[in-house]
Amino acid sequence: MKRNYLYILMLAGTLSSCSKSFLDRPSLNNPTEDTYYTTAAQVEAATGFLYNQPWYNYLDKAYHCIGEIYSGNMISSAGDPNYGNNSYVYMTVSPNDGQVLNAWTAFYQVAGNATVLLNTLKQKGSAPYLQQGEAECEFIRGAAYFYIGRVYGAAPIVSDPVALASSGNYNVPRYVQSDVLKFALTDFLNAYAALPSTPYEPGRVTKWSAAGMAAKLYLYIGNYDSAAYWSNVVIQSGQYSLFPDYAGMFTQIADNNNVESLFALQWVGSGGYSYANAIQAYTAPSTLLKPDFNTGYSSALPTIDLLNSYVIGDSRKNWSIMLQGYANPAWKNANFPNGFTYDTTGAIPDPNGVLTILNPTRTNALKYTAGPANVIGTTNTQGGNSLCVYVLRYADVLLINAESILAANGSTTDPQALSDFNLVHERAGLPPVTSITKAMIFAERRAEFAFESDYWYDIQRQGFTAASAILNAQERGSYNGDGTINHQGVTFTQASQLFMPIPADEVLADPALSSAPVPYY
Repeated sequence: MKRNYLYILMLAGTLSSCSKSFLDRPSLNNPTEDTYYTTAAQVEAATGFLYNQPWYNYLDKAYHCIGEIYSGNMISSAGDPNYGNNSYVYMTVSPNDGQVLNAWTAFYQVAGNATVLLNTLKQKGSAPYLQQGEAECEFIRGAAYFYIGRVYGAAPIVSDPVALASSGNYNVPRYVQSDVLKFALTDFLNAYAALPSTPYEPGRVTKWSAAGMAAKLYLYIGNYDSAAYWSNVVIQSGQYSLFPDYAGMFTQIADNNNVESLFALQWVGSGGYSYANAIQAYTAPSTLLKPDFNTGYSSALPTIDLLNSYVIGDSRKNWSIMLQGYANPAWKNANFPNGFTYDTTGAIPDPNGVLTILNPTRTNALKYTAGPANVIGTTNTQGGNSLCVYVLRYADVLLINAESILAANGSTTDPQALSDFNLVHERAGLPPVTSITKAMIFAERRAEFAFESDYWYDIQRQGFTAASAILNAQERGSYNGDGTINHQGVTFTQASQLFMPIPADEVLADPALSSAPVPYY
């Protein structure tokens, strides 16, 4: 972990801004703590950075590897070393895997940057803009540790990266998962007390964002009463609603930071590598992006299992996935001057082999595909764009509340639970239900949040026995040329598979990580 701590320390004096553009860097002129963070603009510039670049190593590929491929929502291209050589498909992820390390690095860089700035602002006084900045830091740090606790289980907690880096002693132990999550929860609750009720700038978190994340964490640990309390805090605020254009949230930059978004990572297409949203470069088809950007690798694709999980009439299948015949007249490139059409059959005359794509599941993810150059411009040569990436949406808050009311019961007809569930369900074009079960809620969540890197945690939080039944029944194979399925399953046999391994490089640098976890509190 020495590498990560020193990186955090290096950035501590050069925190960048995401103010308005979530990219502009303040001119610090080698400031000291005495000469900087003396205005609201300077603090907001520093906190803005926390929504962007430090998360990139996670977003780049680990986002799909851990949340989607490992969960059975996506498969990776066979033998692709960037996606673990299918180890996420087979659930045989090694401590030497690159994405395990990338996620670890990103989460601790996010947490470290937030902590360094938080500790700096605390020394500056008690002006309202400082307290607001501290609350943003606590929120972002809480989000990072919430990921750490879910992805790795027991893990280090670093409350003062500067002191640690200065000490030269990097032997930090792993703390039990419950304490990692408690650390995250404490940050969310502290942030709730000090964040504003409305965002002071589009994309900034509010006290309701913190309440929503607290509800999500409480649900994860099975504390239904507290999850219900905090989700209702958000609902009763009246600040949020479901955005009417579900597909647009994930494909149209103009729909960023809409009325449904409580917390989203902010990306800037013109920012270049590590500042732009790179998802479509890896998940979109080459027929869409190759003419303009030479990307569209189809590295992570929807699974047959996910495709078969949607109930008939669920519009989210078409809103989330490129299926045969999908068309978007606004997406134009050299091969599709009149608008893009997704073809996997060869039905379109294609003498040059550039209009049809034949991949293992005959589909591509549509979510987080912003389109070709005529839509997003050419400022980013890889097709990176400014689509925000949602971490918490109001749909999640509604389903958290419905599940919390259901709690451990077999079913519920509670009016509030039904209302919350049906708001989400009916937006997808489905008829309202009159009773809810746990299975219905998990099915709804899978359809609602597909490709948002959340499904794995929904499987994981059900425990080993339930996770085994889900995972061992999945179809992670591909279609043969004749339409039959080349079956691929997994063997999920150990509780340790519920978490990613601690990266081998980190254990080498910090041998204490190989020891049994200890309490933090």
